[in-house]
Amino acid sequence: MNRILYWFRNDLRLHDNEGFVRALEVADEVLPIFVFDPRWFAGHSQLGFHRMSAFRANFLLESVADLRQSLRSRGADLIVRVGKPADVLSELAKEMGATAVYASKEVTQEETTQETRLSTKLKPLNIDFELFWMSTLYHVRDLPFTISQLPDVFSKFRQQLEKQVTIRSAFATPTRVDLVPAIDPGEIPSLSTLGFNDADVKLISEPDARGAVPFKGGETVALARLNRYLWQTDLIATYKETRNGLLGDDYSSKFSAWLANGCLSPRQVFKEIRRYESDRVRNDSTYWLIFELLWRDFFRFVALKFGSRIFKRSGIKHDLHKTFGRDEGLFRKWTEGQTGIPFIDANMREMNATGFMSNRGRQNVASFLVSDLGLDWTWGAAYFESKLIDYDPCSNWGNWNYVAGVGNDPRQFSNGQPRYFNILSQALRYDERGDYVKHWLPELAKVPNDQVHLVSNLTAQQQEQYGVVLGQDYPLPVVDPNKWVIAPQL
Repeated sequence: MNRILYWFRNDLRLHDNEGFVRALEVADEVLPIFVFDPRWFAGHSQLGFHRMSAFRANFLLESVADLRQSLRSRGADLIVRVGKPADVLSELAKEMGATAVYASKEVTQEETTQETRLSTKLKPLNIDFELFWMSTLYHVRDLPFTISQLPDVFSKFRQQLEKQVTIRSAFATPTRVDLVPAIDPGEIPSLSTLGFNDADVKLISEPDARGAVPFKGGETVALARLNRYLWQTDLIATYKETRNGLLGDDYSSKFSAWLANGCLSPRQVFKEIRRYESDRVRNDSTYWLIFELLWRDFFRFVALKFGSRIFKRSGIKHDLHKTFGRDEGLFRKWTEGQTGIPFIDANMREMNATGFMSNRGRQNVASFLVSDLGLDWTWGAAYFESKLIDYDPCSNWGNWNYVAGVGNDPRQFSNGQPRYFNILSQALRYDERGDYVKHWLPELAKVPNDQVHLVSNLTAQQQEQYGVVLGQDYPLPVVDPNKWVIAPQL
């Protein structure tokens, strides 16, 4: 009897899942399993906050539950365990008499360490371990260069791939799975059993009414979102024009959370876009969504090339001369949205309340942390890792490398400094009327639109008139925002 243990990781789907399809092709029986590693939910070693917030954890729990339901509808089940993956998987593989363990291939340090540990435990048991590359639009083996020769500049990477490489077809969704019998499926843990307190659980059970994005984990919701964004609403046709929005659900695709957890395959997105272009319209917006998927690929290949350097303060450039401040009090003001800079605070409070922040917001708050506050960029990256539902280690840490000036970003200034955002200019450009700021900072609701982004300039009389006392109802600014009034515009 040929039995394969299939370890689901960041590939929580049945569509376009090569590893799972291959297991079904060669095995008489397959045992799908997901392992919750308690270390995911531990506190940050220095800064204290959860490495994975309740928002991320809940999305993961929903995704696993949806996968289990999909497998059950096909005559199988999803085995769920809590523990160290290498220990749990090797013991279960031995118990069920597995000939092999299959899984998706990851590229970042913690995940590859788990692969090595599992391989080491399986070897004396004479159990094969096979990994499948499934996380990118372009397959790593199809690249027209070795990983060591990966272009440092995204445009060169994109041009070579678009000219020379064909995207592989997506794999079909299995219709039936023959399960290894007599294995206890186990219970999916709850937020409470994973160590979250009542306040964390309340964030999920009583979501903030101001949040516009209905994030729910799982392949079922992911495919429905894809269908809605393309076929039901045609929103993709204007994506390039609306993608820098700040308020509402429809200004961007919001696919990132499902892509990050593997509930949605990038090749499935590509396939549907191409079908949409054929049946309805092909324009700059439909291409731009594919362009964004290419950025996602680029960051994953960068992580594969540079390994653990993406997580270190010196970054991809290995710049040991760059120094960053480590003022924890100032960092807390940034994390809590209490900097006294409305555009920064609104974005941070949205992320704290919902687990989401727009791409435009992320660029601004990151630039502010590094260039205006001079703080350690790895703290900011770790905080994003904790809070963002769509956290992906490659994209998150790759982007922060760029922001900090330790990445391989050709857009940095010639003096080697990171790309700098004029926060006031950005606020006036993308939130001209202050609607977004007032949405998340209700204490500024009565401040006139043309003054809300420079609220710290209000006189005592104006503060009384608009019902906001600086330093009491809203914090005094940690930097002087008037410096942006005369700074070069970006």
